[in-house]
Parts: sequence; structure tokens; C-alpha cells
Amino acid sequence: MLPGQPPTFRPPSSSDRPWWWRLEDAAGTEVAPAGHADQRFATQGDAESWVGEIWAELAEQGVAAVTLFEHDRQVYGPMSLSA
Repeated sequence: MLPGQPPTFRPPSSSDRPWWWRLEDAAGTEVAPAGHADQRFATQGDAESWVGEIWAELAEQGVAAVTLFEHDRQVYGPMSLSA
């Protein structure tokens, strides 16, 4: 961040976006498919909408299940992505 940069231009922190998905393979091991690692969301609804839109692509990249977290608290999951 540049000195004097307004806070509206700083990258959001994990406290700004506490919702995230742990992406897991069929063995339950966490995976990080290219382009989808470190996705964080401001609300539970945003997180659920994202996974609802992209679940098929995640499954194609080897993600078998997802688990939703708010900060370090597990909200639900693992939830299978098999159709």
C-alpha cells in the first residue's frame, strides 16, 4: 500500500471478508485449484452464491466437497459437489 493511500483502495483484510470455503478432494484433503484459492467474502450469502455459480468448475478441477467457515468457525460441511 502506498503512503497516504485512502482506505477504500486497500485490499480487504480477512476481518473485512470473514467467510471462506475450504475446498477438499475426495480424500478430504484441502486443495487449492488455480484461480480459486484464497477466495473470501463479506457475507455468508456472497460465499454461498459464489460456490453455487462455480461448483461445476470446481468439481472439474478435482474439488469433491466444500466446507464453509466464518473466520475459524466451521459453519457447515463438508458438502459434496457431485451432481
